[in-house]
Amino acid sequence: MMTRLQLWLPLALVILLCSPLHADKGHSAFKQGVKAEKQNKYDAAFEDYKRAHELNPKNAEYLAAFARLRFYASSEHVHAGQLLFDAGKYPEALAEFQRAVEIDNGSFIAQQELRRTTDIIRKQTLHPELPASPLKSPLAKLAADVGGPVELQSISDTPINLRITENVDIVYKIIGKLAGVNVLFDPEYKPQRIAVELNDVTAREALDMLALQSKTFWQPVSSNTIFVVSDTAGKRKELQANVMTTFYLKNVATPSELQDAANTVKGILDVSRIQLIPNQNAMVIRGTQDQLVLAEKLLHDIDKPKAEVMIDVAVMQVSRTLLRTLGVNPPTSGSVVMTPTGPVASASNGSGSGSGGSSNANSGHFTIDSLGRLNSNNFAVSIPGASASFLASDSNTKLIQNPEIRALDNEKATLKIGDRVPVATGSFSPGIGGAGLSPLVNTQFQYLDVGVNVDITPHIHSDHEVTLKMVLEISSVTGSQDIGGISQPIIGQRRIEHEARLQDGEVNLIGGILEDSESRSLSGYPWLTKVPILKYFFGQEEKDRRQNEIVFAITPHIVRGQELDDQNLRVVDVGTGSFVGLRHHDERPASSNGSTGAKSRSLPARATDSRTNKPVTSAPNPPAALRSPNTASLTPEPSVSETKSPHPSVTADPRPPFRPARSAPTGPVPNTDNATASAVPLPAKQASRAASADPCPEGQHFIGLEHGVVTCAFN
Repeated sequence: MMTRLQLWLPLALVILLCSPLHADKGHSAFKQGVKAEKQNKYDAAFEDYKRAHELNPKNAEYLAAFARLRFYASSEHVHAGQLLFDAGKYPEALAEFQRAVEIDNGSFIAQQELRRTTDIIRKQTLHPELPASPLKSPLAKLAADVGGPVELQSISDTPINLRITENVDIVYKIIGKLAGVNVLFDPEYKPQRIAVELNDVTAREALDMLALQSKTFWQPVSSNTIFVVSDTAGKRKELQANVMTTFYLKNVATPSELQDAANTVKGILDVSRIQLIPNQNAMVIRGTQDQLVLAEKLLHDIDKPKAEVMIDVAVMQVSRTLLRTLGVNPPTSGSVVMTPTGPVASASNGSGSGSGGSSNANSGHFTIDSLGRLNSNNFAVSIPGASASFLASDSNTKLIQNPEIRALDNEKATLKIGDRVPVATGSFSPGIGGAGLSPLVNTQFQYLDVGVNVDITPHIHSDHEVTLKMVLEISSVTGSQDIGGISQPIIGQRRIEHEARLQDGEVNLIGGILEDSESRSLSGYPWLTKVPILKYFFGQEEKDRRQNEIVFAITPHIVRGQELDDQNLRVVDVGTGSFVGLRHHDERPASSNGSTGAKSRSLPARATDSRTNKPVTSAPNPPAALRSPNTASLTPEPSVSETKSPHPSVTADPRPPFRPARSAPTGPVPNTDNATASAVPLPAKQASRAASADPCPEGQHFIGLEHGVVTCAFN
């Protein structure tokens, strides 16, 4: 028996020593996990919590920490893998997703990302020629390659002078040739003959003026080609290109504000196709390019952050109470009481029976016989005592409440500081018959806010002023009143409803109440209280003075004002009443003195042909590419080449020059009002000289040079 006991005792001792050691290992691992979690080391914290849970699986705290970190650690690896996947680093992303699945094999997102990454890596291994990018829809690829609106890129900005009477299509082609663009016409368009006179305008301005005069409009169809059609509503709707874009507004807070912005765009720019996306604060607009450009400017002007103001409300209340009591409070009344004591009571007791006499003496009653024996001992006189008072009290109370409210422009802000007091409402009965039914059975209650209540609606102006529409109320429970068996609170309040326009940072007195009351009372003996000094010995004087002042002051501080710039105040040309369009501004080339060509000189004098005395067309000196092949290589005369024209030369156009359809006349020029000059056969000597110095484009010939302007006439 002793041998078995000796064997079991060491074994039990080992078990008892190992159990705390095993528990300490789990607690130590848990503490290490807590420390790692505070340092945002989720992987290390997960491993520590996992080890603590395995050492002590029945510990609920270890289990909760292990489950929580398993989710966090797995989510971290999934997020890191998604970033690597988007960057095209698929092997690194695969490792992150595998680690996330190892931590939490129940994570569906980790398993999904693991399968997707594995498929892409397998496809790249089998087909190396495929691009290493995530799978995209063919429509997405096409959408990425969609082009924007067509714009003219190669139009010349050289100022030109043009005076001509011709069909509209010919004039379009002439301006297009000078501008370096191709001109196409609608097959249904029938050109009319017009007279055009333009001085010192750019090519785009010339095209716009010609379109206005001929009641046509032109639409760019490529970077160097325009298409001309009649300006009618049907043609514009049929041929004018539409574009689409999405505008994201940054400062709208509610769907109604987004709808207001859409209504503004729709009403101002006559855009009928607008779709709102309230969840994204976005609107999708389809319209012409000019309409969308103006919509961009309009939304930029109205999508402004709301102005904000910080309002300091100061409620200052000062109360003072002065109380003085001085004098003697003398007795002003006395009482005389007859008592059946003394010989009267004794005689009465001796004459009667023993029992009856004892009863009368004890009861203190008088008999008719005893009334005849009354003396001074039967009367008791009581006079109250006098008291002297010398009391003075002075109490001051200062109450300052200074709440601050930050509010948006035109948004109501409410501040309530205090208590909610229940007040009985509805019908109730104090009782039915004599049953004593509680009056609370049929009574309803509502709660009133008692304390400081502030309601302010600010409107911030652009000149650092704020208009405040406010309601200020200071209330408190001053007492109670019993109504129908229910004690109802008496609430005293001071309320101001006010609207004022204040400067930023200006302290303003909104309202104030001053109450000053004084009461004086004198009590004592008549006539003696009128004597100046004796009144304090035979009377008492009491003075009570109360002063109460309440001041409401308010100070606005503009935190964010209305943000306006020059672009918001700029006037923009938006077209006519029936058509919305832009007027493009072309930069004119700078002249030698640093100013633009349009401002560096006045308009030249109209040149005339000395042989016909008719006005001719004036154009700038074009490059050699626009001249005829037989004159492009010739050198002009020194008198012509040394004279500098204020207009820069027209940019060379590699396309074939435009040639009029009709042939040049060879006879004399008829005497008409046509502003187009015609050529006259010149002598051989003059013709050779003009050919050698002709600076005009092909299809025109040199007439003369006046004020630095080369004058040419159409052949």
